[in-house]
Amino acid sequence: MKITLSKMNTKHEAPIAYELGFDESKINLNSLIHKEISICWDGVIICRKCAKKTKKSFGEGFCYPCFMSAPEASPCILKPELCQAHLGMGRDLEYEEKNHNKPHAVYLAATDKVKVGVTRTTQIPTRWIDQGANKAIVLAIVPYRHLAGVLEVALKSIYSDKTNWRNMLKNEIDDTIDLEEEKWSCYEMLPSDLQQYFIEDDRIYNFLYPAENYPLKISSINLQKTPSIQGILTAIKGQYLIFDNENVFNVRRHTSYEIELNVNE
Repeated sequence: MKITLSKMNTKHEAPIAYELGFDESKINLNSLIHKEISICWDGVIICRKCAKKTKKSFGEGFCYPCFMSAPEASPCILKPELCQAHLGMGRDLEYEEKNHNKPHAVYLAATDKVKVGVTRTTQIPTRWIDQGANKAIVLAIVPYRHLAGVLEVALKSIYSDKTNWRNMLKNEIDDTIDLEEEKWSCYEMLPSDLQQYFIEDDRIYNFLYPAENYPLKISSINLQKTPSIQGILTAIKGQYLIFDNENVFNVRRHTSYEIELNVNE
């Protein structure tokens, strides 16, 4: 089946339900666990913004001009504290108003350690699933993205804002982490003007991923270097497919790649 890759769709179930593609080409990936699959890239990349062919993908599926101009690739996507939407500024004001001048959550997520992050409230719990988190808790709700970034930066001296993807894929989990305790220890460390956004809801979101087993070692596949991969699918976590030969494939990183996916029954 030929499809243009985009990030896997997920549903918060036990285990997480994964789908790839859209409409007629939609694939239930959970059903492929234990099966041998092959992914072959034909050398084509279609920019997710302008739909033109590009020799190289920038960001998550953009040609270079779109990467430099599209609001979806704005620097504040990775660094929310840089967002200027609340000032009426940005690459695309309509996009900024729709996506960045909306309530955002600041959260703690845990795998082998605790990380701090930011997401729109409408992306709960999708954001945590995409990161492969074991569990997560919301610290605060703020009215717009920039403010979420300011709060996140205030906590970066305590927590990383990045997931150790290798440990995540090996399913290295610290079960002793108490996210509720971590959350309220953060409260005392923030300036009073930021404390007002903390919420009292201490719900812990837990995530179980479809997996037969996890690898002891990790070998990440890049289609630019290895355009054809094959193996038995043993797990899906975050936005990664994990194979029995310890190869892992980051689907989201290969957004806009046109591939042929086959299941060997």
